[in-house]
Amino acid sequence: METLIKYIKTHWADKFSEIFFRFAANGKIPAKWFLDTIPSKAERTSNSERLTLEIVSHCWKYSHLLDYQLSSLVNYPPTQLNIIVTIFYCSEDVDTVAMLDFFAKQTANNIIWNWQELPKEKLFRRGIGRNQAALNTQADWIWFTDCDLVFHENCLDELAKTLKGKNEVLFFPLHERITTLLTETDPILVKGAKPQVLDIDTSNFHTVNITRATGPLQITNGAVARSCGYCNNISIYQKPANHWCKAYEDRAFRWLLRSQGVGIDIPGVYRIQHIAKGRYKKGTIKTQLRQNIRRMREKF
Repeated sequence: METLIKYIKTHWADKFSEIFFRFAANGKIPAKWFLDTIPSKAERTSNSERLTLEIVSHCWKYSHLLDYQLSSLVNYPPTQLNIIVTIFYCSEDVDTVAMLDFFAKQTANNIIWNWQELPKEKLFRRGIGRNQAALNTQADWIWFTDCDLVFHENCLDELAKTLKGKNEVLFFPLHERITTLLTETDPILVKGAKPQVLDIDTSNFHTVNITRATGPLQITNGAVARSCGYCNNISIYQKPANHWCKAYEDRAFRWLLRSQGVGIDIPGVYRIQHIAKGRYKKGTIKTQLRQNIRRMREKF
């Protein structure tokens, strides 16, 4: 009984904390209460002759999507900057392990692979890995993204040209090319299940406009990342979980940085949308309901 009472108290304390910070991130509470200062413009200015960008993704049961992301870096390696590719994963996800093992053997100019294993309880709270990467990055810029994003032709080289000499806190692409919501039997996802170097057919994508630095499109200044982390001072977003958590920390991150991001016009940003979420159990009524809601939102 004592254990049950403790669990209930902890559970509701966490729920209250999540609700509080979702409310706070709407701008209702001053961000400086939780992050006093961010590096000045002078501190955010890079003196690097050649920029380094760290790309940070998480993967849990999305290896068929990760295949396309890593393939895009092999197919279209940058010439204008250096890339560190940091992937957080769990060894229990054997398909992702196989995918990472395959790409560890692939070489691409100016690309360094950096696989970071986490216990699933830490992987399930995306803010933990992102915070770890932010605090430890040596890059000039760090792109927090998801494993369904593809960096196609000229994306990273144009990004390098745009970021040169810039000292803003946060950038995001103004345009993203996306698919419709794909089912698990779609040929695109079926092909991605086998570790191999693939490419996308860009005619399967349509363009949408982006208005702020959303979760997979947060390009952050390296000095800011090292100083502030990723919601480093908000304990609920650094707490391990027993299931994959919705990424409410994305909005909190923008709130803490006092910025919705600065839009930049770069090509080659593609995202494979998918109806089946790796974090949900297959075949349950709850999962079917969520999928139907996603279909309705896409039509709207």
